[in-house]
Amino acid sequence: MKNFVEKLRTEDWVVVWMSIPLLLSALFASKYLPSVPSTLVGSVAWYNIALLFAICLVVLYVGSLILRRPVKGMLPSFVVVFALSLLAQMVAKIPQVSYFGFESVFFSVIFGLLIRNLWHVPEWMKPAIQGEFYIKIGVVCLGATILFSDVMKSGIFGLLQACVVVAVVWFFAFWLARRLKVDERTAMILSSGVSICGVSACITAARVAGGDDRKLSYLVSLVLIVVVPMIYLMPWLARTVLPMMFTDPQVVQEVAGAWIGGTIDTTSGVAASSTIVGSVANQHAVIIKAAQNVLIGVVAFFIALFLSARSGSGNRPSLGIVWEKFPKFIIGFVAASLVFSLCQSNGLFTVSDKGKLVEPGVAKMFSTLFFSLAFVCIGLDTRLKDIVSRENRNALWAFLGAQTFNIVVTLIFACLFFGLLKPMWA
Repeated sequence: MKNFVEKLRTEDWVVVWMSIPLLLSALFASKYLPSVPSTLVGSVAWYNIALLFAICLVVLYVGSLILRRPVKGMLPSFVVVFALSLLAQMVAKIPQVSYFGFESVFFSVIFGLLIRNLWHVPEWMKPAIQGEFYIKIGVVCLGATILFSDVMKSGIFGLLQACVVVAVVWFFAFWLARRLKVDERTAMILSSGVSICGVSACITAARVAGGDDRKLSYLVSLVLIVVVPMIYLMPWLARTVLPMMFTDPQVVQEVAGAWIGGTIDTTSGVAASSTIVGSVANQHAVIIKAAQNVLIGVVAFFIALFLSARSGSGNRPSLGIVWEKFPKFIIGFVAASLVFSLCQSNGLFTVSDKGKLVEPGVAKMFSTLFFSLAFVCIGLDTRLKDIVSRENRNALWAFLGAQTFNIVVTLIFACLFFGLLKPMWA
C-alpha cells in the first residue's frame, strides 16, 4: 500500500491531481474565473492578474509539497516567472502580433533567454523554475479543448486525412531527421510537431520521449517562425493550384481548407491563413486541425511503447514495462478530452451570448498560461551558445524538408478525400 501511494506522488500523477481542480472550475465556475488581460490599465485587469497569480501559486506550492520539493523562497521566485509569462501573453494578444501567428510561448522563451544570456539567474529565482511541472499541467488542460464533436464535423474524410497524413508525415520526418544525424529523441519531437499540431505536439512528445528542454525550445521557436510565411504562402498556393484541378468553387474551398488545416502548425495560424481563402475553407481548416490535435495522445502512446521496447534486452515489452514507461499525465489529457466531450454532448456547457462554448476556452486559457510559465523557465535554463550548434542546424534542415514534404503529401490527400471521394459520396 505504501509503495502504491508513493507511485501516486510522482510528478506525472501529481500534475493530474493538480489539474483536476482547474478543469472542474472550468466546468462549473467558468464565469467566475479571470482571463489574461491585454492591458495593465484598470482595476479589473489587476484583479484578474492577482487571481491568476494566486491560482498558479497555489498549484505550484501544493504540488511542490506533495512532491517533497523545497518551497522556501517560492514566492519571490514565482513573482518573476509569472511576470515574464504575463508579459509574453499580453504581447501575444496584440492584434498585429496574433495575426501573424506568434503565440505566447515564443515570447516566453525570448524573455527567459534574454535574462539568462544578458545577465544571469540568481539563486533566489530558482525555486519556481520548474518547467516540466508547468508543461505537464498545460498538456492535461489542453485535452479539455479537444472536443470529439468538432472532429466529427469533418466526417469520415476529415478523420481519414488526419490519420493518414499524420502517420505518413511523422515517419518521413523521423527518417529524414535521423538521416541528417539528429538524435532520436529530438527527431521524435520534431516529427510530432511537423505532423500533428506544432507547439502542443512538440511539448507532449518531449515529455514522453524525455528530450532536452533546450532543443525543445529551439524546435518550438522554429515552428512559430516558419508558420508566419506559411500563413500567406498557403492561400496563394491554394488559389493558384486548386482552380486548375477543380472547377467547382465549393470543392476548391473545401480542399483548400483541408490542405491548410493539415499543413500549418498552429491553430491560430490555420485560422488566419484559411480566412484569406474564404469562410468555407476556414471552417474545414479549423476542423481538420482539431482532428489532428486528437492524435497527440495516440502518438504519445506509441512513442512510449517504442521507447519501452528499446529499454529492455531486445525482448518484446511486457504490459508492466509499457505501463511503467508510459507518461501518466497523458491519461489526464485523454480523460479531460473525454469528460469535456461528454459534457458538451449532454448539453452541460454554459453558452455565451455569442453562442460559443465557454468552458473549453477557460481550459485553453489555463493550458496557455502554464505553457507560458514553462517556456519562461526553459529560457531561463538555456544558454544561446548551446542552441547554436551543428546538430541544431541539422534539425533546421530536417524540419524544413519535412514541412515541404508535408505540404505536398497533404495536398494529395486533401484532393483525394475532399476533391474526389467526398463529391462522389454526396
